[in-house]
Amino acid sequence: MSEFRVARLERTVPMLTRFMRINGVLVVLLCIAAMTGVMVLYSIADGSWTPRAAQHGVRFAVSLLVMLGLAVFDIRWWMSLAYPAYIVTLLLLVGVELVGVKVMGAQRWLDVGPIRIQPAEIMKLTLVLALARYYHGLAIDRATSLRHIALPALMIGVPVLLILRQPDLGTAMLVGATGAAIVFLAGLSWRIIIIGAIAGVVGGITFLIFGLHDYQRARIETFLNPESDPLGAGYHILQSKIALGSGGLAGKGFLGGTQSHLNFLPEKQTDFVFTALGEEFGFIGTLSVLALYVLILFTGMMIAGRSRHSFGRLAAAGVCVTFSLYVLVNISMVMGLIPVVGVPLPLISYGGTVMLAVMIGFALVMNVHIFRDAELPSGRGFFL
Repeated sequence: MSEFRVARLERTVPMLTRFMRINGVLVVLLCIAAMTGVMVLYSIADGSWTPRAAQHGVRFAVSLLVMLGLAVFDIRWWMSLAYPAYIVTLLLLVGVELVGVKVMGAQRWLDVGPIRIQPAEIMKLTLVLALARYYHGLAIDRATSLRHIALPALMIGVPVLLILRQPDLGTAMLVGATGAAIVFLAGLSWRIIIIGAIAGVVGGITFLIFGLHDYQRARIETFLNPESDPLGAGYHILQSKIALGSGGLAGKGFLGGTQSHLNFLPEKQTDFVFTALGEEFGFIGTLSVLALYVLILFTGMMIAGRSRHSFGRLAAAGVCVTFSLYVLVNISMVMGLIPVVGVPLPLISYGGTVMLAVMIGFALVMNVHIFRDAELPSGRGFFL
């Protein structure tokens, strides 16, 4: 009989035992990624801990403690939180629409007391939780039917539309792609996938023609021909390519970047931090960071695959999909492979809400690892 069953579904297992089951490899990999961010932020500030490097390190330390604390909560707590957390985040997105803070022409933030949050980043996690909860205990024949796709489609579509209105095309794409990935992993039939793919292509073309803001259309035009406006719309991506290319094989060395230190490289602490890293550490440095991300994703997906309950499998896999999309979109963007959409590089880019959201996501992954053998209720109620 499973150790978890003997312990009555883990409620009687001592807290210290739960901490002992934390996946140390994943913790170390996350720490290495965050410290890489501290190092790059220190360098681009000309060897200064201010204004961002020290704060990035402190934010990670706090987020790490939050991750470890949440990881040992009973997994039923995560399940009961799924729907309420999703609804609260949805209300926060509505709040952004009504009373959100506008920064550089985009209304994406919400002041909650003394702190400023970006609800769209939180939605990436709460959507994963809600969809994993929905599909948990749902028979495979029901999960693959067209009738049971309506609610998940609504759960994905409403926040995507709200995020598009901010406007934040990049985050909206990530939220939509994450939701679609979970629905697919839940066992969607190929017939529905093909129909959905056709509908997605038609909807995407329609959106490109009629739904884009002027600045978004300019970004696509710039992506296709950045040299047409090298000092205007094409400036960001051209400077990024110059910085990456100048790094060569081994880079210019720590504190040796010129494009970033002379402020030719825009948004070097957030969206284009990978470019700053590539300039100083070259192809070897960027490849090392990619290898680090691959190890994080491999560890997370192994945890998902070992879970004996569908909630754990879908929740952990959903977090890993979100994380991988962050990495893929950001690196493709700074290399000029896709239009600039403003997606940060997780754990390395500067940003508090993103950091906390990523670490809470990995708290869920860690929790699935700890409770991978637990027997979970399949109730369809709002809480459990």
